[in-house]
Parts: sequence; C-alpha cells; structure tokens
Amino acid sequence: MIHNILKDRPTKLFLGFTAFFVANALIAECIGGKIFSLEKIFGWAPVNFSLFGQSGLSFNLTCGVLLWPVEFIMTDIVNEYFGPKAVRRISYTAVILITYAFIMFYGSIHIPPADFWIGTKADSGVPNMQDAYNGIFGQGMWIILGSLVAFLVSQVVDVTVFHKIKKITGDKKIWLRATGSTLVSQLVDSYIVLIIAFKIGNNWSWGQVLAIGMMNYIYKFIMAIALTPVIYFVEGRIEKYVGHETAKKMKLSAMGQETDGFVNIPTAG
Repeated sequence: MIHNILKDRPTKLFLGFTAFFVANALIAECIGGKIFSLEKIFGWAPVNFSLFGQSGLSFNLTCGVLLWPVEFIMTDIVNEYFGPKAVRRISYTAVILITYAFIMFYGSIHIPPADFWIGTKADSGVPNMQDAYNGIFGQGMWIILGSLVAFLVSQVVDVTVFHKIKKITGDKKIWLRATGSTLVSQLVDSYIVLIIAFKIGNNWSWGQVLAIGMMNYIYKFIMAIALTPVIYFVEGRIEKYVGHETAKKMKLSAMGQETDGFVNIPTAG
C-alpha cells in the first residue's frame, strides 16, 4: 500500500511540503533568540523612527523573521492546492513538534553537566558552556507561549482571508489572495507574540508593543510584497510536476472539499 501512496505525485508533494514546513518553523524558533540589525546588513545607519511615543526605533529583528515569510508562502501554496484542512493539519503538526522540541530543550538544560565540559571552550572566550547553552536554548516561557499562539492564530487568519478572496477572484489573481492573506495574518502574528511575551510576560507599555510591532510589520509587509513572484515560480513548478490537468483538479478540490486534507487523484508515478 505504501508504494501506491508514494507513487501518487500530489501525495508526495504534500509530504514534502509538510516536512519542509515543520523543519522551517522549528529552525525559525531555534534561531529566534538572536537579534540582528537589518540596517547593518546593507551598511545603512539606523533609521531612528519615532512611533507611538517611542523614539530611536530601528529594524532590530529576531533571526526568526528571516524564515517566517517562507512559512506563510507555503501556507498559501498548500491552501491553493490542498485546501484549508491540509493547512490546519501541517500547522498542528508543526506546533506539536515545536512544543516537543522545547520540552527536550528544557530537559537538556536541567540535566547536570559534566565538569570537564563546562570549561571546554574557555580558550575560545566561553568560560562556562552551561551558561552559553542555557542562553541559546533557554528562551523565556512567555516568548515560547506567545510564539506558538501567534503562529496558530495567524495560520487560521491566513486560511480564512485566503479563501474569502478566492471566492471572489476564482482561480485568477493568486498574487492577490496569497499576498493579501499574508499581509493580514502577519499583522496579527506580529502583535499577538508581543502582547503575550512582552506586555503580559514582561510588563511592556502599550506604546512599546505598538511601536515594536509596527517596526516588525513594516519588514514583514515589504517581504510579503517582495516574495510574491516566488508564489508564481512555485506554482509553475507544481504544475510541471503533477501536470496541468491534475493541478487544476487539485485546485478545484481544495476549494470545494473540506472533509479531507489530501487530494486523491490518480497520477503517473
């Protein structure tokens, strides 16, 4: 039976999307502890914006934002070809596995270290490996909670907006429903994580939340627009892989079939 399943190209495509989606989300969470300066990448001076009573704002972003736009593009592609239930399935899978990963991180942090290991990198300027390990993997629980809740809610918003636009545009204007749904869901994502992790968890003022959230969203807005051509590139590759007729059937099934996340269409292996 497994051989028949793996001969079905839409099924193989869905499995590939699921694997990359989950891996990308987990990597984004793991590297999110590093803050980088977007301006420094291009050799620019900090922009020093003033918003909501906060001054000196620059594009100091977590490294996680480098990968999250890819997640939302993949969400739109899966939504287009497999439907909303498929998106929910891979989203829940990602959240479960990210939660599992953080439980393992938490457990590994609290396992007593070997004495010799603590100072193994002292000659490289890291006098205590346990502290370094804790600093990398020991993200605050509020940040983890905020990130997971924001991810789930923004995925639901993305799916909903995508299909509302698709009901109006039909099979045309994929750029509009993909980019439009991403712009709305990224706005939701930006503020939910800040409200939970920093307003509730660290007692930030509303001015700080609104200002930092807007700086993050400006970056995400620009990236959503810039990555729109990628959607057409991926769509073209999918149609070439499964065939034009199969791709058309997948899209129709994604719009009309809400009971099964997979599209079972016989195809050539």
